[in-house]
Amino acid sequence: MERKTPLMETQTIQSWPRADQQGQVGQITLFCIPYSGASASFYRAWSNKHPMINICPIELPGHGMRISEPLYTSIAPLIEDAAKTILNHLPGQFAFFGHSMGALISYELTRYLSANYRAEPVHLFVSGHGAPDYQDAEPPIHELPDEEFIEKIHEMNSTDEAFFACTELREMFLPILRADFTVCETYQYQPGASLRCPITALGGIGDLSVPRSALEAWKTHTSRPFKVLMFSGDHFFLKQHMAIIMEILARELLGGGTPVCYPI
Repeated sequence: MERKTPLMETQTIQSWPRADQQGQVGQITLFCIPYSGASASFYRAWSNKHPMINICPIELPGHGMRISEPLYTSIAPLIEDAAKTILNHLPGQFAFFGHSMGALISYELTRYLSANYRAEPVHLFVSGHGAPDYQDAEPPIHELPDEEFIEKIHEMNSTDEAFFACTELREMFLPILRADFTVCETYQYQPGASLRCPITALGGIGDLSVPRSALEAWKTHTSRPFKVLMFSGDHFFLKQHMAIIMEILARELLGGGTPVCYPI
């Protein structure tokens, strides 16, 4: 279903892109992939200041409006699933934005489409996640007992304590979070050719789990321009800076306009 405003078009991709969910001719389609445990609804609050960017949040299987579908616990079948359907109705120009787990999915989807179908995004935005070959010092948590797993989630500031205090919500969302963390923590980087699109990495100054060095490591994964943008806040800095981030996306994708003062 489409929802339009005078300045933007926003769609939620429930079962990956369909022919009737494409944007207007000439638009750049920005596929937005959410973080662990989140649904596509996270991106509905985004407001775009240019009519030529078509925002398409992607709903992952087992999340949000697709909650009745099986969850993925490894990245390879998820990428194949996404690529097949995207290719059926691929827009003219497209880009990816992913936060945390979404950044990793966006990167692997870019590699898959490029290597197998020569379908190149015009830009890759990776937010709140280190480069795929960056060595994370934190031990994996996806196999921890429920209480320890939840405690680690709280430490990341990703959910309110009251959320897991509700038995019903806990039973519904704990498997989703555990599956998503399994996808990320069992991921094994396979060396390959550098991407042929620019990469912009975004991070939170107070995000202890993703230091600037982890973001800088993305530089080796593209042969095109690369930059790192740092924002005040923790791992979920994205929630605090949605307006300025949307300005940045428009400027990077379309160029021109009034220079943006990036928070650092």
